[in-house]
Amino acid sequence: MFKKIVWATDGSEPADAAFEIAKSLASQDGSELIVVHSVERIAARGGYTVDADQDEHQVKVKRQAQELAASGVRTTVQLTEGVSGAAHRIAEVAEKEDADLIIVGTRGRNPFAGLIVGSVTQRILHLAPCPVLVVPTK
Repeated sequence: MFKKIVWATDGSEPADAAFEIAKSLASQDGSELIVVHSVERIAARGGYTVDADQDEHQVKVKRQAQELAASGVRTTVQLTEGVSGAAHRIAEVAEKEDADLIIVGTRGRNPFAGLIVGSVTQRILHLAPCPVLVVPTK
């Protein structure tokens, strides 16, 4: 049913719940799974910085991609980076790759930011060029 699936992850628990669904769907359909991890640049004194745990998150995402590939799922990883707009970058990857589906968790690492500016997941729902499957954390 799906030829290309984008799994958007920030390394959080909700993204991990979405990982399991992405893995299952890609395995069932023989889909290519494109793992997208967006590194956010945050305004700080003297310029911009990234989350202090960013290296750890990237290692985790790459490990999950290797797990997918080892299970027989065609997998690619795309790391994107910017000051803001992770949802825009995820939607752009989905459009560029001609994805059939985006899979994402309900909320990322920073629920407080979601209350102020709206969650990345909510923005993806408005920007996506294809259907979006939002997976709740159990």
